[in-house]
Amino acid sequence: MPATSHAPDPETVDCVIVGAGPAGLTAAIYLARFHLTIRMFDCGSSRAAMIPRTHNHAGFPGGIAGKELLARMHEQARTYGATCTPATVDAIERDGEDFRIVTADGVVAARSVLLATGVVNHRPRGLEDAIHDVALAQGLLRYCPICDGYEVTDRRVGVIGTSDHGMREALFLRGYTADVTLIAPDSDHDLDDTCLEKLDAAGIQRVDGPCGDYRIDGDRFVVRTADGEMAFDSVYPALGSHIRSELAVAAGARASTDGCLEVDDHQRTSLPGLFAAGDVVKGLDQISHAMGEAGVAATTIRNLLSERRPLRR
Repeated sequence: MPATSHAPDPETVDCVIVGAGPAGLTAAIYLARFHLTIRMFDCGSSRAAMIPRTHNHAGFPGGIAGKELLARMHEQARTYGATCTPATVDAIERDGEDFRIVTADGVVAARSVLLATGVVNHRPRGLEDAIHDVALAQGLLRYCPICDGYEVTDRRVGVIGTSDHGMREALFLRGYTADVTLIAPDSDHDLDDTCLEKLDAAGIQRVDGPCGDYRIDGDRFVVRTADGEMAFDSVYPALGSHIRSELAVAAGARASTDGCLEVDDHQRTSLPGLFAAGDVVKGLDQISHAMGEAGVAATTIRNLLSERRPLRR
């Protein structure tokens, strides 16, 4: 439905946050504590919610489940009056210095926007949701070796991927275990001589694909390859991800060739008043990093709005 068919809310809020993962929620806490008016929209697909338990997020020695961390952050945001509306944002439109944020329920006018929409991991082709979700919950399937490589120390690990990206992930995991196998997602590997030399030097086995017929067998994740079935303690898909930057790009913000939004040191995109933080920005896809970027963005938003109109209680 066109944006012009919606009647805007009578009030212009100080900031609309799109996305309620660690970045969006951190920004909401900061902005609410700055006594700014905000609206936060979330489509309910935060990648952090898929984390069975993160052990490298400071302050939680025993680790914390992604859903629990998000629930705690939501509770903290609500303490200061920030709430989240479950809705998909369809468009961000420029309106003078301000913005119009379009959802199925109407249009919200905002003086600034923070995009914290994150990314979506590409899953192995043919992996059914039911098997995927159980394997993920049990640590048989993992997406972030920076987050949980420690948990596969001295374990048997498979990496589904090829080319430079697959090679780099396999080499990274080789720092945790000597038993790493790089599995081609399709019929054979796309590896140049440099990749082959690095993999051979590290003692990483290579197996051709196509891979599929995924199943869980006890405490192992089984993958069919060109060499037959192989069982692993954990498998990492190294297939890249989709960066959810379309809203900002459609509004006029610049992005890199892979879709990551370009921002400056204060998380400002190329479109004045539009900010971005977290995995939608090129950088380290980590909770702590996303939260740090959100704090910088929120403080910059507060100062920007104060320059445009002094903020007073």
